[in-house]
Amino acid sequence: MSEYFKFENNKRDFPYYKHNPELSKTAWFVLLLMVPVSFLVYTLLSEKSEIIGSLAFCLVLLIPLMYYSKWDFSLMFYKPTKSEIKLAFLLFIGYLIYATVVGEILEVLIHTPSVVGGDSAVVNLETFSSLIFSMMAEELVKFIPFMFFMRFIFKYSHNRKLSVIISMIIVLIFFGLLHYDPATTSLISILLIQGLGSIFELYGYIKTKNILVSYLSHLLTDGVIFLLILIGV
Repeated sequence: MSEYFKFENNKRDFPYYKHNPELSKTAWFVLLLMVPVSFLVYTLLSEKSEIIGSLAFCLVLLIPLMYYSKWDFSLMFYKPTKSEIKLAFLLFIGYLIYATVVGEILEVLIHTPSVVGGDSAVVNLETFSSLIFSMMAEELVKFIPFMFFMRFIFKYSHNRKLSVIISMIIVLIFFGLLHYDPATTSLISILLIQGLGSIFELYGYIKTKNILVSYLSHLLTDGVIFLLILIGV
């Protein structure tokens, strides 16, 4: 039985989870620590400049990751093929449909407001431009824990598929909770739309092992949402 799911590109594999390459305990500690640190840096710097804050958000995650990967970008980044670009676009469309349908269902059944995009009060040309960096940062925020849990679970189970599934579930819940604000959002909405909805981008990465695919899908999603808010639609 193949260790790969049928939808995966079996010519590529995930890095790190079976020492390909090996990351030390110190490396994992630093990489996981950089996740909350990146949010702190973003919060502090974005008060002065959204673009600078978003750039720092991305670099705080990317630089240590590349350092411990010995600057081998091919471990996670590939030049997107035409089929991968098409996949990213389809995943973007899929998420918009999913988020819209789930949002309407939540509003009808339990009168729960959903938050699909940003707040129009803070969307401007600067925040729109900063998506170039912040969306990559958010993909790395998912990627680092995903690979950590995959490594941890695979170490004891030696089951690649199980490691992928459990790690994916953990990351989807984690990413959803990152968006939770009791003052403006509901927990169920966040877990279903931002959390479970992230499966579209995560699927793109799992299928291709190319972060640029999930990044492009995420950038299209938030970019279109922000653009609609910006022009007042």
